Amino acid sequence: MSFMLAVSQRVQALTPSVTVAFMNRAKSMQRAGKDVLSFAAGEPDFDTPQVVKDAAIKALLAGQTKYMPTLGDPDTRAVIAKKLTDENGLPGCTPEHITIGAGGKHSLFVAIHCLIDDPHATAKPQQEVVLPVPAWVSYAPIVELAGGKIVEVPTTVESGFKATAAQIKAAITPRTRLVILNSPSNPCGTMYSPDELRAIAAVVLEASRTIAPDITILSDELYEKIVYAGIAHFSIGSIPELAERTITLNGLSKAYGMTGWRIGYTGSSGDFGLRFTQAMATLQGQMSTNITSFTYPAIRAALTQCAGDVERMRLAFASRAEVMNRRLNAVPGMRCAKATGAFYAFPKVSGFFGRTTPDGRRIESAMSFCEALLEEGLVAFVPGEDFGGCGREHVRISFACGEEQINRGIDRLEKFLAGLR
Repeated sequence: MSFMLAVSQRVQALTPSVTVAFMNRAKSMQRAGKDVLSFAAGEPDFDTPQVVKDAAIKALLAGQTKYMPTLGDPDTRAVIAKKLTDENGLPGCTPEHITIGAGGKHSLFVAIHCLIDDPHATAKPQQEVVLPVPAWVSYAPIVELAGGKIVEVPTTVESGFKATAAQIKAAITPRTRLVILNSPSNPCGTMYSPDELRAIAAVVLEASRTIAPDITILSDELYEKIVYAGIAHFSIGSIPELAERTITLNGLSKAYGMTGWRIGYTGSSGDFGLRFTQAMATLQGQMSTNITSFTYPAIRAALTQCAGDVERMRLAFASRAEVMNRRLNAVPGMRCAKATGAFYAFPKVSGFFGRTTPDGRRIESAMSFCEALLEEGLVAFVPGEDFGGCGREHVRISFACGEEQINRGIDRLEKFLAGLR
């Protein structure tokens, strides 16, 4: 009699990442010899700057291959603290307020598990996390794994996929523990203005004094340097009154072309920040401990020597965004907010629901739209269902690729749409 492995209910309930699924399907078809143009991966096509590579190689050859402190060595934490102080304006952010983890997703996972109580393990009611949607696919599963409940704040293409302060206020209850903000946004490619973030900050501060004394903001700023529409990036944690209620999440993946290096970090302020950092150290110490030891000099090199490389990549993304915005706005029946940050477009495709492809596939959802486009048009987009809210009517297009591929891809999209009946 064969043994039937019992997998935990929490893992069985998880939904695999749709982004990874379509990226892998596109790669599989490419390996099979099909000319698939993939716009699925949120990964810059730029190589890591040479000075970053050299710093890691030098450290590796010098024997920096042993265990390091759980949250990173003092020199690297000091460089990140200086960056968050000088560039982002976080007050009272010292090296002791910095955590370094194995990528932004890992840092997010540890942070949320340090903030959310599992109602099954405590006498507390289930805590709530306010999340404007559509949002990155991993926020909700990580919150739910920690025992929290997602409270969605719906946005639309007409609002630029941005929640208003009034919407955030209406979503906050006595059970609210956390508000997650992501600007610039994955998957939407838009960003909040400084004034919009200040208005949200005022709502959170008011709630902290009235109904939600433990409310905290987690500000995901991974795409902060990829902006190109005249909107200045603003860190909500720089507001002094909110500093000790804000955790700023960032990393090196997107702006520095370092996705495979798996380097993320958090920064915070004041006494709250010190307590939070110690909690991160405790939990991370039971998980991964430190990241790869010889990458710490690479972090310092990236943050102190690569401003020119970052700007070169930003300008390329700005040019690609201009091409993508122009091409999508010219597609009949498709509605799209202007991409202003990150490297994503999130067009609305529900106008094509109910139609049929030449091969007989009926389009009833973003998922079936992307399935048909991949199989018949050889173009890989990501369906929007798993991003929440109105995402079920949208698809995500990553333009972290060259302008030639963008134009070829939209040409194929237009041909595919023209064949629908």
